[in-house]
Amino acid sequence: MSQVEIRYDVRAAVRTAAEYLKSFKDLLGSFENLRLEEIELSEDRKYWLITLGFDITNQSDPDENPLFPVLEGSDRERQYKLIKIDTFSGQPQSMKIRKP
Repeated sequence: MSQVEIRYDVRAAVRTAAEYLKSFKDLLGSFENLRLEEIELSEDRKYWLITLGFDITNQSDPDENPLFPVLEGSDRERQYKLIKIDTFSGQPQSMKIRKP
């Protein structure tokens, strides 16, 4: 079995993932406190799997959310995105919702 050559450094992959996520800010809405949460190399060594977390303004409606009393006072919600970066080309391949 041949090894896949990793040409794209993990630090560069994280920067690419962050820029990729920021490029969708107009579609995702305003977010703050962007942080690196996890890094993983896929088993086949073809992809960096980068999880980024960020805070968004909580738009919860107290009449629709049964947990509102628990959330009351918190106007921020943490969300996570899993971004897949090709280890050879450095190109983003996908972005998925990552549950905590």
